[in-house]
Amino acid sequence: MAMSLEELRKLRESKKTDIQRREAEGKEIQVIVGMGTCGIAAGAKVTLDAFINALDENKLVDRVLVRQTGCMGLCHSEPTVEVKSPGMPNVIYGGVDAAVAKEIVQKHILGRELLDKHILNKPAADILQ
Repeated sequence: MAMSLEELRKLRESKKTDIQRREAEGKEIQVIVGMGTCGIAAGAKVTLDAFINALDENKLVDRVLVRQTGCMGLCHSEPTVEVKSPGMPNVIYGGVDAAVAKEIVQKHILGRELLDKHILNKPAADILQ
């Protein structure tokens, strides 16, 4: 079935957004979602999708890199998300469901304010050895 010109334009835009989302160049802000087995079991896929949707809604796709990592060693607090933003401390948030993901985009990324009640401490290096 042939596509209309309008359908082709929409497809092109969606593919451009997909490519922009994966492009790391020029993005100072990073959202890193823990996607180890523990994170996935706790709902990290839903969290990842919520970040992508919230960034799309706020037209932040060209400023924020969303990427995945393995287990951060904080299995009891999954889903875990690390946020790196210039001029702010690197923060790991725990228990990040879809609602908290949207709150992180609104308050931390846009509002430049930490969500204290969701912040986790990383285990000290000597504990991990």
